[in-house]
Amino acid sequence: MSEPAGPLEGLRVVDFTIMIAGPYAGRLLADQGADVIKAEAPGGDPMRRRTPLRDGASTYFGAVNAGKQSVVLDLKVAADRQRAMALVTEADVVVENFRPGVMARLGLDYATCSALNPRLIYCSISGYGQHGPKAEFPAYAPILHAVSGYDLANMSYQRDATVPASTGTFVADVMAGQAAYAAIVTALLARASHGRGDHVDVALLDTMLSTLVYETQAAQVDGPGPGKTVYRPARVGDEFVVIAAITDRNFRSLVAAMDRSDLLQDPRYAEMGARERNWEDWQDIVAEWAATWEVDELERLLLARGVPCSRFRTVDEALRDEQLRIRGTLRTAEDDAGRFRYVGPPFRSSTYPPSDEPVPVPGLGQHKASFRPRRSAVERWSSPGARP
Repeated sequence: MSEPAGPLEGLRVVDFTIMIAGPYAGRLLADQGADVIKAEAPGGDPMRRRTPLRDGASTYFGAVNAGKQSVVLDLKVAADRQRAMALVTEADVVVENFRPGVMARLGLDYATCSALNPRLIYCSISGYGQHGPKAEFPAYAPILHAVSGYDLANMSYQRDATVPASTGTFVADVMAGQAAYAAIVTALLARASHGRGDHVDVALLDTMLSTLVYETQAAQVDGPGPGKTVYRPARVGDEFVVIAAITDRNFRSLVAAMDRSDLLQDPRYAEMGARERNWEDWQDIVAEWAATWEVDELERLLLARGVPCSRFRTVDEALRDEQLRIRGTLRTAEDDAGRFRYVGPPFRSSTYPPSDEPVPVPGLGQHKASFRPRRSAVERWSSPGARP
């Protein structure tokens, strides 16, 4: 008997999502072998028109939708809503990321869907969650970066910043997609025990706050403290490095590389608590020393001594790192314009290693809405009392 294509092979997912957070969650499920059907409006997901474009095909869209199937459903039309409900009735999972209330108006909310499919895992992704005074507020990643405190926290770590940094990377979307994936798999495992479905509610606000582990604690403590240690970039010629000698062991290795054994006896720096109280001065000492080196030599010297450090790289440089090839981090997708690389799931399995085969990106409406779900590996643990 051949091995399944992934741990979620046989799982049917209906994906009512657009943009990034929801589609990314669905793609993570597809990465693990799930049968993910992306239901798109007649005009398609807006991400299909976002750059980078090659012959009209968006790799931005492809990176968060590779491995899915696409059907066109106009959910404002009764006949297409019935087709959507037919898919939901046969599904294991539904993922949607509309503003709360939209799916209810379409008759595709959890209450309606679960009445027809009690074992359904229904995942809703939104800015503020499904309930509460802000539930229906419009929200995209940059808004949640601001409202969560993330942007001002980051600004506070920049010595000369007078305004929050402009948002370019949508951390909230990617983190929410990963949280949704984890929540869905958790709900599926629970269903294997009790046989019931669940409504999983993922909020970008909660997701962003979960990244602020130190900051959320510091905000609740009265009185001044030393503050969080911030490892500043140090200029080395025309480039920058970051040196993060966090532990006392790292510190001893660093000062040995610096040939500054006197720092081991200096009460301002000899142990971590003292360094925190004199942090800016300590960082100035490191930066002044680093500036005397060539960047490649400095990196080799410190890494050989076990001191965490790195020069700052462009994304293009990072994508050419041999480490990614060894790990299989980058996968190959294929659309109408040809092949391109995208970042696969941020974890590895010894049982299900990443495949070298190109993953197809679905054309708009390429598939039919009438096909039946595949049932194979998932049957072993989708019934009450079963275990993986």
